[in-house]
Amino acid sequence: MEIGHPRISLERQCELLELNRSSWYYKPCETDPQSEALMRLIDEQYTERPVYGYRRMTIWLRREGNAVNFKRVQRLMRLMGLEAIYPKPSLSKRNKEHQIYPYLLRNVAIERPNHVFSTDITYIRMQKGFIYLTAIIDWYSRYVLDWEISVTMESEFCCATLSRVLMRATPEIFNTDQGSQYTSKAFTGLLLEKNIRISMDGRGRALDNVFVERLWRSVKQEEVYLHDYQTVSEAKNGLTAYFRWYNQERPHQSLAYNTPEDVYTGRVTLGQETS
Repeated sequence: MEIGHPRISLERQCELLELNRSSWYYKPCETDPQSEALMRLIDEQYTERPVYGYRRMTIWLRREGNAVNFKRVQRLMRLMGLEAIYPKPSLSKRNKEHQIYPYLLRNVAIERPNHVFSTDITYIRMQKGFIYLTAIIDWYSRYVLDWEISVTMESEFCCATLSRVLMRATPEIFNTDQGSQYTSKAFTGLLLEKNIRISMDGRGRALDNVFVERLWRSVKQEEVYLHDYQTVSEAKNGLTAYFRWYNQERPHQSLAYNTPEDVYTGRVTLGQETS
């Protein structure tokens, strides 16, 4: 991306583009072509089989005709933010000094919009390197309330997304994993100010946040894997179009083939709980 206007500041240009400022400075990760090819295979297989750690992934890659060893696959998965011992991307590391809240949603019936919101971070592959995506969804309707991309894992883009959402809606419970972005005082403080109950996944329990995990699979298979984003702005445009379609047009079997927006806004009332 090039700065194309001599009289508009970089900060204002990013604001007009609704682009995280740090994303303007995106620089591709420098990896060799063979590693990039392997990472693409790992990305797709891990999305399809999220229980794969580096040992299973190595065996699968070998069966696909790739001469790799365990050590190399482990290194690549770490580079991509995949932790071998957990059944989900471990993109956010826990800070032991931050308060951890209990998981509140086991056996809880999700019966209405704005009952439970949830968030997570995933990586989005570019033609060269990766960026990161965060999104906040309503569990009942699967409606994506807001999202943002960033070139770093700093907590600011998560807090910014949450702040925008809380200006429009307030859930009873907000669920996250135990990553430092979500246990930080900056993030939890926004929730506590609104008297929102905080719920956090048990460590290594991807199914505690299953609806966001399903969203990531849809985003990657229906959008990301069909396009090789070359720039952050291109990724922004593609994801903007995708989430608009996801909310407003994509029918969900779990919602009796209604759209998330119809269910979230109350235009459609489900006959039974969708949790």
